[in-house]
Amino acid sequence: MKQIKSKADLAINGAPPAFAEKLHVGRPNIGDKAEFLKYVDQIFDSKWLSNNGPLVQQLENKIANIHDVKHCIAMCNGTVALEIAIRALELAGEVILPSYTFIATAHALHWQEITPVFADIDPDTHCLDPESVKKMITPKTTGIIGVHLWGHAAPVNELQQIADEHNLKLMFDAAHAFGCSYQGRMIGNFGEAEVLSFHATKLFNTFEGGAVLTNNGELAEKMRLMRNFGFGGVDNVIYPGTNGKMVEIAAAMGLVNLDKLESVIQHNEKNYRAYQKGLDGLPGINLFLFDEAEKNNFQYVVIEVGENCPIRRDDLVEMLHAENVLARKYFWPGCHKMLPYRELYPHAGLLLSNTQTVADNVIVLPTGKAVSEQDVDLICHIVCKHIETAL
Repeated sequence: MKQIKSKADLAINGAPPAFAEKLHVGRPNIGDKAEFLKYVDQIFDSKWLSNNGPLVQQLENKIANIHDVKHCIAMCNGTVALEIAIRALELAGEVILPSYTFIATAHALHWQEITPVFADIDPDTHCLDPESVKKMITPKTTGIIGVHLWGHAAPVNELQQIADEHNLKLMFDAAHAFGCSYQGRMIGNFGEAEVLSFHATKLFNTFEGGAVLTNNGELAEKMRLMRNFGFGGVDNVIYPGTNGKMVEIAAAMGLVNLDKLESVIQHNEKNYRAYQKGLDGLPGINLFLFDEAEKNNFQYVVIEVGENCPIRRDDLVEMLHAENVLARKYFWPGCHKMLPYRELYPHAGLLLSNTQTVADNVIVLPTGKAVSEQDVDLICHIVCKHIETAL
Protein backbone atom coordinates (compact mmCIF):
# COMPACT_ATOMS: atom_id res chain seq x y z
CA MET A 1 0.00 0.00 0.00
CA LYS A 2 1.20 3.48 -0.89
CA GLN A 3 2.42 5.64 1.98
CA ILE A 4 0.70 8.99 1.55
CA LYS A 5 1.86 12.24 3.08
CA SER A 6 -0.47 15.11 2.22
CA LYS A 7 -3.17 17.43 3.49
CA ALA A 8 -5.41 14.37 3.39
CA ASP A 9 -3.55 12.92 6.38
CA LEU A 10 -4.53 15.95 8.45
CA ALA A 11 -8.12 15.98 7.20
CA ILE A 12 -8.67 12.37 8.15
CA ASN A 13 -7.48 13.12 11.68
CA GLY A 14 -10.16 15.73 12.28
CA ALA A 15 -8.66 18.88 10.73
CA PRO A 16 -10.68 21.02 8.28
CA PRO A 17 -11.61 19.51 4.90
CA ALA A 18 -8.79 18.96 2.43
CA PHE A 19 -10.43 21.42 0.01
CA ALA A 20 -11.55 24.83 1.18
CA GLU A 21 -14.03 25.04 -1.70
CA LYS A 22 -16.24 22.21 -2.87
CA LEU A 23 -15.17 20.27 -5.97
CA HIS A 24 -18.29 19.30 -7.89
CA VAL A 25 -18.94 16.69 -10.53
CA GLY A 26 -20.21 18.55 -13.59
CA ARG A 27 -18.91 22.05 -12.85
CA PRO A 28 -19.50 23.95 -16.14
CA ASN A 29 -16.74 24.33 -18.70
CA ILE A 30 -17.02 27.97 -19.76
CA GLY A 31 -15.37 29.75 -22.69
CA ASP A 32 -14.15 33.31 -23.05
CA LYS A 33 -16.48 35.92 -21.52
CA ALA A 34 -15.30 38.76 -23.81
CA GLU A 35 -16.06 36.66 -26.90
CA PHE A 36 -19.47 35.78 -25.51
CA LEU A 37 -20.28 39.47 -24.96
CA LYS A 38 -19.41 40.17 -28.61
CA TYR A 39 -22.11 37.71 -29.60
CA VAL A 40 -24.48 39.38 -27.13
CA ASP A 41 -23.87 42.71 -28.87
CA GLN A 42 -24.60 41.03 -32.19
CA ILE A 43 -27.89 39.67 -30.84
CA PHE A 44 -28.90 43.08 -29.50
CA ASP A 45 -28.01 44.76 -32.79
CA SER A 46 -29.90 42.24 -34.92
CA LYS A 47 -32.85 42.00 -32.51
CA TRP A 48 -33.13 38.34 -33.56
CA LEU A 49 -33.57 36.46 -30.30
CA SER A 50 -35.15 33.18 -31.35
CA ASN A 51 -36.88 31.39 -34.26
CA ASN A 52 -33.90 29.74 -35.99
CA GLY A 53 -31.59 32.72 -35.78
CA PRO A 54 -28.19 33.03 -37.50
CA LEU A 55 -26.22 31.94 -34.42
CA VAL A 56 -28.31 28.78 -34.03
CA GLN A 57 -27.73 27.96 -37.69
CA GLN A 58 -24.01 28.61 -37.32
CA LEU A 59 -23.85 26.36 -34.25
CA GLU A 60 -25.76 23.58 -36.01
CA ASN A 61 -23.34 23.65 -38.94
CA LYS A 62 -20.29 23.50 -36.68
CA ILE A 63 -21.64 20.60 -34.62
CA ALA A 64 -22.62 18.69 -37.76
CA ASN A 65 -19.06 19.15 -39.06
CA ILE A 66 -17.51 17.98 -35.78
CA HIS A 67 -19.59 14.82 -35.86
CA ASP A 68 -19.29 14.35 -39.63
CA VAL A 69 -23.06 14.07 -39.94
CA LYS A 70 -25.44 15.66 -42.45
CA HIS A 71 -27.97 17.22 -40.09
CA CYS A 72 -27.89 18.82 -36.65
CA ILE A 73 -31.21 20.10 -35.31
CA ALA A 74 -30.64 22.27 -32.24
CA MET A 75 -33.22 22.19 -29.44
CA CYS A 76 -33.99 24.02 -26.22
CA ASN A 77 -32.74 21.05 -24.15
CA GLY A 78 -31.76 17.41 -24.44
CA THR A 79 -35.01 16.06 -23.00
CA VAL A 80 -37.16 17.86 -25.56
CA ALA A 81 -34.72 16.67 -28.23
CA LEU A 82 -35.35 13.09 -27.06
CA GLU A 83 -39.10 13.59 -27.10
CA ILE A 84 -39.11 15.10 -30.58
CA ALA A 85 -36.85 12.36 -31.98
CA ILE A 86 -39.06 9.67 -30.40
CA ARG A 87 -42.21 11.22 -31.84
CA ALA A 88 -40.63 11.85 -35.26
CA LEU A 89 -39.68 8.16 -35.43
CA GLU A 90 -43.32 7.33 -34.59
CA LEU A 91 -42.37 5.06 -31.73
CA ALA A 92 -45.30 3.61 -29.80
CA GLY A 93 -46.26 0.70 -27.58
CA GLU A 94 -43.04 -0.46 -25.92
CA VAL A 95 -39.47 0.76 -26.35
CA ILE A 96 -36.45 -1.01 -24.85
CA LEU A 97 -33.77 1.00 -23.05
CA PRO A 98 -31.35 0.58 -20.14
CA SER A 99 -32.44 1.38 -16.61
CA TYR A 100 -28.86 2.51 -16.00
CA THR A 101 -29.26 5.97 -17.52
CA PHE A 102 -30.41 9.44 -16.52
CA ILE A 103 -34.12 9.46 -15.78
CA ALA A 104 -34.89 11.73 -18.76
CA THR A 105 -34.36 8.83 -21.18
CA ALA A 106 -37.26 6.95 -19.59
CA HIS A 107 -39.39 10.04 -18.96
CA ALA A 108 -39.20 11.07 -22.62
CA LEU A 109 -41.03 7.84 -23.44
CA HIS A 110 -43.43 7.84 -20.51
CA TRP A 111 -44.59 11.40 -21.23
CA GLN A 112 -45.69 10.23 -24.66
CA GLU A 113 -47.57 7.25 -23.23
CA ILE A 114 -44.94 4.82 -24.49
CA THR A 115 -43.97 2.01 -22.14
CA PRO A 116 -40.26 2.00 -21.27
CA VAL A 117 -39.03 -1.59 -21.00
CA PHE A 118 -35.77 -1.85 -19.08
CA ALA A 119 -33.07 -4.22 -20.32
CA ASP A 120 -29.91 -5.12 -18.43
CA ILE A 121 -26.42 -3.81 -19.10
CA ASP A 122 -23.03 -5.36 -19.76
CA PRO A 123 -21.11 -4.99 -16.47
CA ASP A 124 -17.89 -4.25 -18.38
CA THR A 125 -19.22 -1.44 -20.59
CA HIS A 126 -22.21 -0.20 -18.51
CA CYS A 127 -24.17 -0.07 -21.80
CA LEU A 128 -27.08 -2.21 -23.04
CA ASP A 129 -26.51 -5.95 -23.16
CA PRO A 130 -27.79 -7.14 -26.57
CA GLU A 131 -28.78 -10.54 -25.17
CA SER A 132 -30.96 -8.87 -22.55
CA VAL A 133 -32.50 -6.63 -25.23
CA LYS A 134 -33.53 -9.72 -27.22
CA LYS A 135 -35.32 -11.15 -24.19
CA MET A 136 -37.39 -7.98 -23.75
CA ILE A 137 -38.85 -7.88 -27.27
CA THR A 138 -42.62 -8.44 -27.47
CA PRO A 139 -45.23 -7.90 -30.22
CA LYS A 140 -45.69 -4.39 -28.80
CA THR A 141 -42.01 -3.39 -29.16
CA THR A 142 -41.40 -0.65 -31.75
CA GLY A 143 -37.92 0.57 -30.91
CA ILE A 144 -34.67 0.49 -28.96
CA ILE A 145 -32.89 3.43 -27.34
CA GLY A 146 -29.22 2.71 -26.72
CA VAL A 147 -27.28 4.97 -24.38
CA HIS A 148 -23.63 5.84 -24.95
CA LEU A 149 -22.44 6.01 -21.35
CA TRP A 150 -19.39 7.92 -20.09
CA GLY A 151 -18.56 8.66 -23.76
CA HIS A 152 -18.25 4.92 -24.44
CA ALA A 153 -20.47 3.82 -27.33
CA ALA A 154 -23.25 1.31 -26.83
CA PRO A 155 -22.94 -1.93 -28.88
CA VAL A 156 -24.07 -0.20 -32.06
CA ASN A 157 -23.63 -3.07 -34.52
CA GLU A 158 -25.31 -5.68 -32.34
CA LEU A 159 -28.25 -3.39 -31.56
CA GLN A 160 -28.67 -2.49 -35.23
CA GLN A 161 -28.73 -6.18 -36.13
CA ILE A 162 -31.45 -6.83 -33.54
CA ALA A 163 -33.44 -3.82 -34.78
CA ASP A 164 -33.20 -5.01 -38.39
CA GLU A 165 -34.20 -8.58 -37.52
CA HIS A 166 -37.30 -7.46 -35.63
CA ASN A 167 -38.23 -4.42 -37.75
CA LEU A 168 -37.57 -1.99 -34.90
CA LYS A 169 -36.39 1.63 -34.94
CA LEU A 170 -33.02 2.25 -33.28
CA MET A 171 -31.94 5.58 -31.82
CA PHE A 172 -29.33 6.62 -29.28
CA ASP A 173 -29.14 8.89 -26.25
CA ALA A 174 -25.69 10.39 -26.85
CA ALA A 175 -25.77 12.95 -24.03
CA HIS A 176 -22.35 11.77 -22.78
CA ALA A 177 -20.76 11.32 -26.19
CA PHE A 178 -20.13 14.75 -27.70
CA GLY A 179 -16.96 14.52 -29.80
CA CYS A 180 -16.61 10.74 -29.37
CA SER A 181 -16.30 7.98 -31.95
CA TYR A 182 -17.22 4.32 -32.44
CA GLN A 183 -15.00 2.15 -34.63
CA GLY A 184 -13.50 5.29 -36.11
CA ARG A 185 -16.85 6.93 -37.04
CA MET A 186 -18.13 9.87 -35.10
CA ILE A 187 -21.15 9.52 -32.84
CA GLY A 188 -24.19 10.87 -34.67
CA ASN A 189 -23.94 8.46 -37.58
CA PHE A 190 -25.67 5.48 -35.97
CA GLY A 191 -29.25 4.32 -35.79
CA GLU A 192 -31.99 6.60 -37.11
CA ALA A 193 -30.90 9.51 -34.92
CA GLU A 194 -28.71 10.36 -31.95
CA VAL A 195 -29.55 12.91 -29.27
CA LEU A 196 -27.04 15.25 -27.63
CA SER A 197 -27.41 17.26 -24.43
CA PHE A 198 -25.83 20.69 -23.96
CA HIS A 199 -26.78 21.00 -20.30
CA ALA A 200 -24.41 22.97 -18.08
CA THR A 201 -22.91 19.79 -16.62
CA LYS A 202 -21.95 18.29 -19.98
CA LEU A 203 -18.57 18.51 -21.73
CA PHE A 204 -20.03 21.13 -24.06
CA ASN A 205 -22.84 23.42 -22.93
CA THR A 206 -25.07 26.15 -24.29
CA PHE A 207 -26.27 27.12 -20.79
CA GLU A 208 -29.10 24.66 -21.52
CA GLY A 209 -29.76 22.95 -24.82
CA GLY A 210 -29.58 19.86 -26.94
CA ALA A 211 -29.67 18.61 -30.50
CA VAL A 212 -30.54 15.65 -32.69
CA LEU A 213 -27.99 14.36 -35.18
CA THR A 214 -29.06 12.33 -38.21
CA ASN A 215 -28.14 11.53 -41.80
CA ASN A 216 -31.80 11.13 -42.74
CA GLY A 217 -32.88 14.32 -44.52
CA GLU A 218 -36.60 13.53 -44.36
CA LEU A 219 -36.40 12.86 -40.62
CA ALA A 220 -34.38 16.06 -40.08
CA GLU A 221 -36.97 18.17 -41.88
CA LYS A 222 -39.73 16.54 -39.86
CA MET A 223 -37.97 17.41 -36.58
CA ARG A 224 -37.34 21.00 -37.70
CA LEU A 225 -41.07 21.34 -38.26
CA MET A 226 -41.86 19.73 -34.93
CA ARG A 227 -39.57 22.02 -32.89
CA ASN A 228 -41.38 25.10 -34.32
CA PHE A 229 -45.05 24.22 -33.83
CA GLY A 230 -45.18 22.59 -37.27
CA PHE A 231 -44.90 25.86 -39.20
CA GLY A 232 -43.93 25.32 -42.83
CA GLY A 233 -43.98 29.05 -43.56
CA VAL A 234 -45.76 32.19 -42.42
CA ASP A 235 -49.25 31.33 -41.16
CA ASN A 236 -48.89 27.82 -42.57
CA VAL A 237 -48.91 24.98 -40.05
CA ILE A 238 -48.34 21.68 -41.87
CA TYR A 239 -47.48 19.34 -39.01
CA PRO A 240 -48.31 18.95 -35.29
CA GLY A 241 -45.43 20.38 -33.33
CA THR A 242 -44.26 21.99 -30.11
CA ASN A 243 -41.84 24.70 -29.01
CA GLY A 244 -38.42 23.05 -28.93
CA LYS A 245 -36.33 25.86 -30.40
CA MET A 246 -32.91 26.91 -29.17
CA VAL A 247 -32.62 30.66 -28.54
CA GLU A 248 -29.80 32.85 -29.87
CA ILE A 249 -28.23 33.56 -26.48
CA ALA A 250 -27.81 29.81 -25.90
CA ALA A 251 -26.25 29.40 -29.34
CA ALA A 252 -23.84 32.25 -28.53
CA MET A 253 -22.68 30.39 -25.44
CA GLY A 254 -22.27 27.28 -27.55
CA LEU A 255 -20.16 29.02 -30.20
CA VAL A 256 -17.85 30.43 -27.52
CA ASN A 257 -17.53 27.07 -25.81
CA LEU A 258 -16.81 25.30 -29.09
CA ASP A 259 -13.75 27.53 -29.52
CA LYS A 260 -12.33 26.12 -26.26
CA LEU A 261 -13.54 22.55 -26.69
CA GLU A 262 -10.19 20.99 -27.60
CA SER A 263 -8.48 22.61 -24.64
CA VAL A 264 -11.21 21.27 -22.34
CA ILE A 265 -10.77 17.76 -23.73
CA GLN A 266 -6.98 17.99 -23.33
CA HIS A 267 -7.43 19.15 -19.74
CA ASN A 268 -9.86 16.30 -19.06
CA GLU A 269 -7.41 13.80 -20.48
CA LYS A 270 -4.62 15.08 -18.21
CA ASN A 271 -6.93 14.69 -15.22
CA TYR A 272 -7.90 11.19 -16.35
CA ARG A 273 -4.23 10.20 -16.65
CA ALA A 274 -3.58 11.63 -13.19
CA TYR A 275 -6.45 9.58 -11.75
CA GLN A 276 -5.10 6.52 -13.58
CA LYS A 277 -1.73 6.98 -11.92
CA GLY A 278 -3.01 7.98 -8.50
CA LEU A 279 -5.53 5.15 -8.10
CA ASP A 280 -3.41 2.41 -9.65
CA GLY A 281 -3.06 -0.67 -7.48
CA LEU A 282 -5.67 0.23 -4.87
CA PRO A 283 -7.57 -2.88 -3.74
CA GLY A 284 -11.14 -2.88 -5.00
CA ILE A 285 -10.87 0.42 -6.90
CA ASN A 286 -11.35 -0.09 -10.64
CA LEU A 287 -11.12 2.91 -12.95
CA PHE A 288 -13.43 2.76 -15.97
CA LEU A 289 -11.00 2.96 -18.89
CA PHE A 290 -11.44 4.83 -22.16
CA ASP A 291 -10.81 3.00 -25.43
CA GLU A 292 -7.52 4.48 -26.66
CA ALA A 293 -8.40 3.55 -30.26
CA GLU A 294 -11.36 5.97 -30.28
CA LYS A 295 -11.85 9.72 -29.99
CA ASN A 296 -12.80 10.37 -26.35
CA ASN A 297 -13.94 13.45 -24.47
CA PHE A 298 -12.71 12.19 -21.06
CA GLN A 299 -15.59 14.04 -19.39
CA TYR A 300 -16.45 11.36 -16.83
CA VAL A 301 -13.98 9.81 -14.42
CA VAL A 302 -15.74 6.68 -13.14
CA ILE A 303 -14.56 4.18 -10.56
CA GLU A 304 -16.20 1.00 -9.37
CA VAL A 305 -15.77 -0.09 -5.77
CA GLY A 306 -15.39 -3.87 -5.79
CA GLU A 307 -16.02 -6.49 -3.13
CA ASN A 308 -12.34 -6.62 -2.20
CA CYS A 309 -12.28 -2.93 -1.29
CA PRO A 310 -12.09 -2.50 2.50
CA ILE A 311 -14.52 0.46 2.30
CA ARG A 312 -18.10 0.29 1.03
CA ARG A 313 -19.01 2.56 -1.88
CA ASP A 314 -21.45 4.68 0.12
CA ASP A 315 -18.96 5.13 2.96
CA LEU A 316 -16.26 6.24 0.52
CA VAL A 317 -18.63 8.78 -1.02
CA GLU A 318 -19.41 10.10 2.47
CA MET A 319 -15.70 10.36 3.28
CA LEU A 320 -15.04 12.27 0.06
CA HIS A 321 -17.92 14.64 0.78
CA ALA A 322 -16.42 15.34 4.20
CA GLU A 323 -13.31 16.57 2.35
CA ASN A 324 -15.44 18.81 0.07
CA VAL A 325 -15.02 16.39 -2.85
CA LEU A 326 -18.60 16.07 -4.04
CA ALA A 327 -18.35 12.73 -5.83
CA ARG A 328 -21.62 11.28 -7.16
CA LYS A 329 -23.38 7.90 -7.25
CA TYR A 330 -24.43 7.82 -10.93
CA PHE A 331 -27.05 6.48 -11.96
CA TRP A 332 -28.13 5.17 -8.63
CA PRO A 333 -30.46 3.46 -7.92
CA GLY A 334 -31.49 2.98 -11.58
CA CYS A 335 -34.60 4.23 -13.36
CA HIS A 336 -36.55 1.09 -12.44
CA LYS A 337 -36.31 2.05 -8.76
CA MET A 338 -37.55 5.62 -9.25
CA LEU A 339 -41.09 6.90 -9.57
CA PRO A 340 -43.24 6.14 -11.41
CA TYR A 341 -41.38 3.06 -12.66
CA ARG A 342 -40.86 1.27 -9.35
CA GLU A 343 -44.66 1.22 -8.95
CA LEU A 344 -45.39 0.36 -12.58
CA TYR A 345 -42.80 -2.46 -12.71
CA PRO A 346 -42.13 -3.53 -9.11
CA HIS A 347 -40.34 -6.73 -10.16
CA ALA A 348 -38.14 -5.22 -12.91
CA GLY A 349 -35.04 -5.68 -10.79
CA LEU A 350 -35.30 -9.46 -11.11
CA LEU A 351 -34.04 -9.12 -14.69
CA LEU A 352 -31.54 -6.33 -14.02
CA SER A 353 -28.88 -7.91 -11.86
CA ASN A 354 -25.94 -6.23 -13.62
CA THR A 355 -27.70 -2.87 -13.48
CA GLN A 356 -28.17 -3.16 -9.74
CA THR A 357 -24.57 -4.24 -9.12
CA VAL A 358 -23.08 -1.43 -11.20
CA ALA A 359 -25.42 1.19 -9.71
CA ASP A 360 -24.40 0.09 -6.21
CA ASN A 361 -20.67 0.28 -6.96
CA VAL A 362 -20.05 3.31 -9.21
CA ILE A 363 -18.59 6.64 -8.11
CA VAL A 364 -18.09 9.57 -10.50
CA LEU A 365 -15.19 11.82 -9.48
CA PRO A 366 -14.75 15.54 -10.23
CA THR A 367 -12.94 16.65 -13.37
CA GLY A 368 -13.22 19.42 -15.96
CA LYS A 369 -11.57 22.82 -16.20
CA ALA A 370 -12.44 23.63 -12.58
CA VAL A 371 -10.29 20.70 -11.36
CA SER A 372 -6.49 20.83 -11.63
CA GLU A 373 -4.03 17.93 -11.78
CA GLN A 374 -2.97 18.93 -8.27
CA ASP A 375 -6.58 18.62 -7.15
CA VAL A 376 -6.71 15.16 -8.70
CA ASP A 377 -3.54 14.15 -6.89
CA LEU A 378 -5.04 15.18 -3.57
CA ILE A 379 -8.32 13.41 -4.29
CA CYS A 380 -6.35 10.25 -5.03
CA HIS A 381 -4.38 10.74 -1.80
CA ILE A 382 -7.64 10.99 0.14
CA VAL A 383 -8.95 7.75 -1.38
CA CYS A 384 -5.60 6.01 -0.80
CA LYS A 385 -5.38 7.12 2.83
CA HIS A 386 -8.92 6.06 3.69
CA ILE A 387 -8.36 2.64 2.13
CA GLU A 388 -4.97 2.34 3.87
CA THR A 389 -6.61 3.18 7.19
CA ALA A 390 -9.38 0.62 6.65
CA LEU A 391 -7.01 -2.26 5.88
